[in-house]
Amino acid sequence: MFDIGYTELLFIAVVALLVIGPKELPNALRSLGRMTGKARAMTRHLRSGFDEMMRQAELEEMEAQWKAHNRKIMESAPAASDFAIDPMAPPADGAERSAGSAAHADDMKDARAAEAAATSLVPDTPPVPAESSAAAAAGAPRP
Repeated sequence: MFDIGYTELLFIAVVALLVIGPKELPNALRSLGRMTGKARAMTRHLRSGFDEMMRQAELEEMEAQWKAHNRKIMESAPAASDFAIDPMAPPADGAERSAGSAAHADDMKDARAAEAAATSLVPDTPPVPAESSAAAAAGAPRP
């Protein structure tokens, strides 16, 4: 932005030394550094505020687009009540439940019973006495 070379900086330093004097120059440079630090902090704060405002505007725009897209999808999809079946209601044609659904229910009961038996803590076979397990390990036939 500002194209200042080494010669210009040297000229500014010499003029500052002559105008301010060697005694007050360190204090002047210190206060100049503080002022530039405050200016940078203010510009950083301002820039972050603008960035946050831009992010919020983008989020609001995206949210509006998502809502419009979601509304379009929901309007094009059939209603869930079109597919709802009440399991307690009698069949519409007056027929009894099919044998296939009864067989499926029996299969589900068998599967639940098998799962309960597999997870049971009670063993299905009686425990083997200690001397029998030692004899079996030695190769003796079981009585």
